[in-house]
Amino acid sequence: MATKRVLTGMRTTGPLHLGHYVGALKLWKQVQDSGEYECFFLLADVQALTTHADNPALIEQSVSDVMLDWLAVGLDPFRPNVHFVLQSALPERFELSAYLMMIARFAEVSRNPTLKEELRGRKKGDMSVGFMAYPVDQVADITIFSPCPAHPGDQLLVPVGEDQIPHLEYSADLARRFNKMYGRGKNILLECQPMVGEVGRLVGTDGNSKMSKSLGNTIDLADPQEVVTKKIMKMVTDPARRYKSDPGHPEVCPVFAYHKAFNGPSLAERMKLCRGAGITCVECKCQLAQRLNEELEPIRQRYLWAQEQDLVEILNRGNVRACQIAGQVLSAVKQAMHLDYPSLIKE
Repeated sequence: MATKRVLTGMRTTGPLHLGHYVGALKLWKQVQDSGEYECFFLLADVQALTTHADNPALIEQSVSDVMLDWLAVGLDPFRPNVHFVLQSALPERFELSAYLMMIARFAEVSRNPTLKEELRGRKKGDMSVGFMAYPVDQVADITIFSPCPAHPGDQLLVPVGEDQIPHLEYSADLARRFNKMYGRGKNILLECQPMVGEVGRLVGTDGNSKMSKSLGNTIDLADPQEVVTKKIMKMVTDPARRYKSDPGHPEVCPVFAYHKAFNGPSLAERMKLCRGAGITCVECKCQLAQRLNEELEPIRQRYLWAQEQDLVEILNRGNVRACQIAGQVLSAVKQAMHLDYPSLIKE
């Protein structure tokens, strides 16, 4: 039977918000619930150091925060096919990253779309070496979960939206290069494939294209009902609509972007009302607040259950399974690279 694995994860830099929910978590849960794949959800605590090295306490707290958020949205590490894995608990992954850096090229890393996006507006001289090596590190995160030995039909999948597919191409390219250099006809590292799903993106409550804790424009998954309502009522709306009788322009309204994510079936009617001044901005916000609280209430209820779970035990189980796989992959990698040196090891 073919091995089918899914690898995805998040940096542990704070509690999760609606942007994470719409952009990733809903798809992850669908993948998990299908039962077709062994799922590894990675808590990228070391990767968080690339931007938060001066605040390790935040990263430590965020490991628990993110796990609680994952449990609350329905990710279920009590299923045999679902594992929460702590990045720093996988030493094999860091060794693999070091080997991959030996065959990665600086020019191609610099062109990586993820890195270029993160560098926008920052000075390269202020970036750590670890930050600049992020694209190669990400390849190690993925390929350390390669089926080993690989067989025809085996899959290593990463859930993404269509706009994120280019971000994964480098992982497949580097795995292919490794296999060509060292595999001698075998695929030691499996090339990952994108698992394309319907992934949305939410603007911030201030209309900024990015929802971010640092910008203060998030709606957190753990926000109580009154906080969600307050944040919605403060949202910016269509800047061209000054009076109730003015026609609205839903395509440029941040509030409508939220309706688009959470009110799909009634979207056409809502657009018609907005453009015909058949609904005020306040009414539109009130309806959105009600809909969002309906969506978030089951998550809030599951938080109560999540807080009673033994997070350490959940991580231990996931880490043990991940280390089993990572050990096999690293052993095959070192053997392929002639780095196992059995003749030099004395019993």
